[in-house]
Amino acid sequence: MTDSAILDAFFEECEDLLVALSDGLEDMRDGKADSETVNAVFRSVHSIKGAAGAFSLEDLVGFAHIFETVLDEVRANRLATDDGLLRVLQRAGDILADLVDAARDDLPADRDQVDPVLKELESFLSADDLAEEEFVFEALTLDFDAPQDTTRYLVSFCPNKEFYATGNDPALIITALQELGQCEIAVDATSLPDELTSFDWDEGYLTWEISIDGQQSDLPIREIFQFVDDLCALQITEVHSSGDAFEEIIPASETEVVPPTAVIEPVQDVLATEAPPAKADRPVKKSASTLRVDPERVDRLINAVGELIINQSVISQRIDEAALPNSADLHGDLDDYKLLAREIQEGVMAIRAQPVKPLFQRMLRIAREAADATGKDVNLVTEGEATEVDKIVVERLADPLTHMIRNAIDHGIELPEVRVKSGKSAAGTLRLTASQRSGSIVIEIIDDGAGLNRDRIREIAVSKGLIPADAQLSEQEIDHLLFAPGFSTAKEVTNLSGRGVGMDVVKTAITALGGRITISSFAGQGTTFSITLPLTLAVMDGMIIHIGGQTMVVPISSILESIRPVPADLSQIGLHSHLLRIRGEFVPIVDLAQRLGIEPRATELTDRVLLLIQTESVAQCALAVDDILDQRQVVVKSMQGSYGEISGVSGATILGDGKIALIIDPDAITAAPPPETIGQRQTIKDVAHAAP
Repeated sequence: MTDSAILDAFFEECEDLLVALSDGLEDMRDGKADSETVNAVFRSVHSIKGAAGAFSLEDLVGFAHIFETVLDEVRANRLATDDGLLRVLQRAGDILADLVDAARDDLPADRDQVDPVLKELESFLSADDLAEEEFVFEALTLDFDAPQDTTRYLVSFCPNKEFYATGNDPALIITALQELGQCEIAVDATSLPDELTSFDWDEGYLTWEISIDGQQSDLPIREIFQFVDDLCALQITEVHSSGDAFEEIIPASETEVVPPTAVIEPVQDVLATEAPPAKADRPVKKSASTLRVDPERVDRLINAVGELIINQSVISQRIDEAALPNSADLHGDLDDYKLLAREIQEGVMAIRAQPVKPLFQRMLRIAREAADATGKDVNLVTEGEATEVDKIVVERLADPLTHMIRNAIDHGIELPEVRVKSGKSAAGTLRLTASQRSGSIVIEIIDDGAGLNRDRIREIAVSKGLIPADAQLSEQEIDHLLFAPGFSTAKEVTNLSGRGVGMDVVKTAITALGGRITISSFAGQGTTFSITLPLTLAVMDGMIIHIGGQTMVVPISSILESIRPVPADLSQIGLHSHLLRIRGEFVPIVDLAQRLGIEPRATELTDRVLLLIQTESVAQCALAVDDILDQRQVVVKSMQGSYGEISGVSGATILGDGKIALIIDPDAITAAPPPETIGQRQTIKDVAHAAP
């Protein structure tokens, strides 16, 4: 393995360790932590520091060293985990993640961010602790190749239950010690029970004694034990040439007593003894295995699956054209082919899918920083962190969620004194949830703040010329003014808001992902932003429709139901607009053909089909089309490179007959006016008639 590959593996391991660190700190903050949680947090920082030292990442090692020293004081119950300490530990976790990112990108550490947190960590340590730790840290930089006097060390360690439960093996440690120099090895077996009936297979009964010659210091020995030093009772003792010990370098834990060494047996005899079989009823714990795959290979596989789905559509089309009887075996084989193609597609998508947990953990930090900047006390609660979505979708969600988290804290949640006066708790709550619903992923940002001030939103929109002063808007239409370019309710420019950018960026990013965003707000209770996104950007379920002699696709995720209207269901408003009456409510009807500049096959709405859809700008809207042909899975192809941006069209797909079908963007269709230029209409016709 090359050095770069080893470094890449280190950074991948750091990602897992940082996740474990964040989880542990959250548990400690919530008061759910036990001693094992604290140990897990310590091991995460300790492991990052130890591996970073091998690559001479001095900034990362130095910060992690002080960080783990504070955690060690917590482990030893010498520091109380009050709110002040936990807040600093969480900030230290954020800085540690920044240092890992900086090391990955080969950038210098941002001392303006690092030094204040480092100073806060040091404030929890005594002068003696800092002096002692500084000495140990400097010892890591010793030049072992320089000619120095050598010393003999005696290592005694007794593994405990956790040592074996985590898959460690004393033989591997002994082998590593033998690589340092000549060793004399013995084992103390006096703690073994006399009767097998009292033997506990999970217990560690053996104490290993290893004498190592020719060492310039004890540091190489300590490095071997750095990942297991809290999983065993350990002593490293420097001895005179006569064999008398005179300095204890690492004392054994006060709570763990090394068994007496009255009887020492040759290690070869013990290792040669056949191990007893495991108990039949004891479950075998298998570690999860992973396989690193180049993302380009996954993308090629996804493209191949897309072609497979297109090929399946072509075969279906050919069979339909052949007019074979329904009893033909070929129809059954085709159904099997469809199921297999979908199963392969779902399996391939799962390769690129990843949980939103790392993204949510980044938002925890954003929330903490925003709360500190505004002087508010905010608890961020996350749910559904295991929800999986396409990796590209996760990556592109970071910026929109950052804007929304900051806005929720800056504008939504009130100051502590205001909340108390209104009968709320001083600390606000911000919930970030993820779930899968009907083939889509739904992410919600929910705050328990004051809700949207619709009067002020309308007033600002009028003053900025976004709407006329006499405009009659529903509550939902007023809410969606937040997404207008340049709109801002901030009275002054701050680091968080006030420049008129943010929510407009959010809507643009969500729309680019093929998603939509909705708002629900109640005065004095809070606001909910709901983002609905496709699970993947490569394949989608769509409704195949006919309009003006053209075949197009409407995303299933936007469709609530389809309706064949009767005259009693329709009402005219104005000269050319119509409303659909459904379940006692009226929803506007949008003529898709008119919006796209295409002549519809039929002019009467009673001769057409209405698709009831849900959009950002309108809670419900009926889309008028000529007919519905089928519902099928389609492969999404981008049109940006060939045709640029076309209003109302989000992409295209290839149908079974080889023709291209445009994929309709319901949000743009319901929000945009009909095309006014011949060029727009001609572009849509050209694309609709294009061959693959």
